[in-house]
Amino acid sequence: MKIDVVTLFPGMVDIPLSDSIVGRARKEKLLKLNFENPRDFTQDKHKTVDGKLYGGGTGMLMMAEPVFNAVKKVKKKNSVVVLLSPKGAIFNQKTALSLAKKKHLILICGHYEGIDERIGKCVDIELSIGDYVLTGGEPAAVAVIDAVTRLLPGVLKKKDATVNESFSFDLLEAPQYTRPEIWENLKVPKVLLSGNHKLIEEWKKSSALEITKKMRPDLLKKDE
Repeated sequence: MKIDVVTLFPGMVDIPLSDSIVGRARKEKLLKLNFENPRDFTQDKHKTVDGKLYGGGTGMLMMAEPVFNAVKKVKKKNSVVVLLSPKGAIFNQKTALSLAKKKHLILICGHYEGIDERIGKCVDIELSIGDYVLTGGEPAAVAVIDAVTRLLPGVLKKKDATVNESFSFDLLEAPQYTRPEIWENLKVPKVLLSGNHKLIEEWKKSSALEITKKMRPDLLKKDE
């Protein structure tokens, strides 16, 4: 997969995604990550990318044209253009699975007070990673790229590694344990030590349902 990120601050995306699983995917060329800076598509010597808001308001707003031209440079017929914005639909595992099937994504990161509304002319999907405001779209881009990359074929070495994770079936993942068997007087559930795969699977399913009811009951309401 290729992902182009349109951002004024490439390092905010590039550096966090240089290690661990995504970093390895990039080294193995399972993911090609490229950056386009809107400042490179300006027409004045100051490389101006923002302006004051029409109608008044605090802060500066990114102009549509430099961003549009950055997208235009890399966009192809199979490209999916994603604008990261607090106004977008909430990004979730279902969306990550859908995006992971695409060959080319273009992620647009706003900054300052965001981007001129007319940038919607070139946008296919508008996504948010939560109901809060960030300094820009770059942290959201990191989250989306991380979630999508780990779903790409060959990125996670173990087969079916993503099948039973949290949100895969609108349930949180069951509790997990490792050595030692007893820590701070807290014991690993006996069923996990039993070697009985059927009982273990039943325990995982019931535990996943229980923890979802407690922590994220909203996920269960989707099926009602």
